[in-house]
Amino acid sequence: MLLRYFYDEKLAHASYLVGCQATGEAIVIDPARDVVPYLKTAQAEGLKVVAAAETHIHADFVSGARELGEEHGATLYVSGEGGPDWSYAYVNGGEGGASIKHWLVRDGERFQVGRLEFEALHTPGHTPESVSFLLTDRGGGADSPMGIFTGDFVFVGDIGRPDLLEKAVGLAGTAAEGARQMYRSLQRFKQLPDYLQVWPAHGAGSACGKALGAIPSSTVGYEKRFNWALSMEDEPAFTAALLAGQPEPPTYFPRMKRVNRDGPELLARLPAPEWIEGTMTAVSGLAEGDAVVIDTRSSTEFASGHVKGTINLPYNRSFTTWAGWLVDDERPLYVMGEADQLPEIVRDMRSIGIDRVAGTIEASALWSGIDAAASGLESYREVAPADIADQVLGGKVAVVDVRSGAEWEEGRIPGASHILLGTLPGRIREVPDGKPVLLQCRTGARSAIAASILQAHGSMNVMNLQGGIIRWREEGLPIAK
Repeated sequence: MLLRYFYDEKLAHASYLVGCQATGEAIVIDPARDVVPYLKTAQAEGLKVVAAAETHIHADFVSGARELGEEHGATLYVSGEGGPDWSYAYVNGGEGGASIKHWLVRDGERFQVGRLEFEALHTPGHTPESVSFLLTDRGGGADSPMGIFTGDFVFVGDIGRPDLLEKAVGLAGTAAEGARQMYRSLQRFKQLPDYLQVWPAHGAGSACGKALGAIPSSTVGYEKRFNWALSMEDEPAFTAALLAGQPEPPTYFPRMKRVNRDGPELLARLPAPEWIEGTMTAVSGLAEGDAVVIDTRSSTEFASGHVKGTINLPYNRSFTTWAGWLVDDERPLYVMGEADQLPEIVRDMRSIGIDRVAGTIEASALWSGIDAAASGLESYREVAPADIADQVLGGKVAVVDVRSGAEWEEGRIPGASHILLGTLPGRIREVPDGKPVLLQCRTGARSAIAASILQAHGSMNVMNLQGGIIRWREEGLPIAK
């Protein structure tokens, strides 16, 4: 048997290639939209991907299951649990797709890929249709499982959140019911052998739980000892603890649920982005129209000079998350970045269903030799806490805190108003008017994005707090609660 681990740091998404070396067949568990890495790895190992399995309908990334099924002939093993509202519509040729070889697996059913045996366990809680897969290496002589693919059911140190259908999709009452289902599913998990390896679909940084660990895998026994959720025996107390303090779900999650239920567009059918000449005239024309223009430079570079109307999303580990929160996928999108990064940026956009990337712009061609002051570029100030504190505390500057609700409750700058960064584009009117605006977050990274959004909406007198509230605290300035 062969097991390969794939991890997308920007999405904190883990997927797996499992191969039977005796028969040369392989399966991908919870595949990402870009399936090329799986196919290349399989080929290098003398394997062919003949199947894909999904633990549930994902909300945070576009699944590659349809890609493998329709383009590469893989048989899909997807959940047949959870009821008609969350069944896989595309597997029977919905939305113009071809009929795909598939099996709607139910609790206790088993299937084989080569001499590898998988058993489905219905483990609702995160979602009604959630299933986990026990893996037994029959080809290696085993007669009992060696591990379990848990999807978003059990993570390292945490469990899946049960509130997404209510908070993100708007199905009232599903959060509490999901928490109760999760409690019952965990009782079943506790009955599994301690030695079983646990392979989850997410790691630290995912919004699919509260506090996921950064370790890629665990064991049932370890989680029973150290995972907070498995130590709670009282169901009402467990339900309350699970629902409390869950982070705000990104705004693109409802769209992802629909896309993965109904079937994402195949990548081969998406038009290639146009290569746009990197000139001030071209970029300004796009930004002044109906298009969204994303500048992926660092926040420091953007602050010192940028084209009016562009939005700054630095290309780092948080890029995909904030693109999902903030990019209006109904408008044409143009991305400005380094030439060698642009293909990866487009791929990352498509990994969360932002398919309308109309064009790409090479940043170095635009910025080489430009003098910001002489070119009519916009800029904003980055200010240190000590340099702005008197104006803030004297009410001469409006502070907008763009952190999460949980961070806000831990303490804030006196007089600040709270607007979560991901919701800012729809709440521009709530930004105080008539005085300079200071954007603030924990470190200054999220608030830099917010500053670019306000400027793109016409606010000229904006500033970003260097070092965020951490530096504000370190300099001994007052905190309100």
